[in-house]
Amino acid sequence: MLYVDVRTAAFDHAELTQRLPVDHAVGAVANFIGYVRNHGDAAHVTGLSLEHYPNMTEQILTQHCQHALQRWSLSGVVLIHRVGTLLLGEPIVGVAVASAHRQAAFDAVQYLMDFLKHDAPFWKKEILPTGEQVWVEQKQTDQAALQRWHNP
Repeated sequence: MLYVDVRTAAFDHAELTQRLPVDHAVGAVANFIGYVRNHGDAAHVTGLSLEHYPNMTEQILTQHCQHALQRWSLSGVVLIHRVGTLLLGEPIVGVAVASAHRQAAFDAVQYLMDFLKHDAPFWKKEILPTGEQVWVEQKQTDQAALQRWHNP
């Protein structure tokens, strides 16, 4: 089971987990929600603006989720990512997975988040208190985190 959604509307923990399969083969559910925080590359941030290419973004996210499903034998993957203007405290991204075992669930969520931080086709600007918007640069630490998944 796979669910990928790129949208402007907010979501919550309940929506993530309710979309996962519920059966007696599932022994673990792991999830992650990332929120807009008050700092980033800039010391003071009041929000984020995220852009993407519709359809292409969903295709690429779906491919990575399918890879996670196969690599860790997951029962389900849910990935929700928001675009548009987001304010402090709003959810940006949510990933939830269901599997027979906890380590597979933990690893799959970490893999998907590492992919999202480095290779997902989103472009992000931080909104400063002045209203100015500044592009967020890709970080070397995100590249390093992604490298660990290239070995089977």
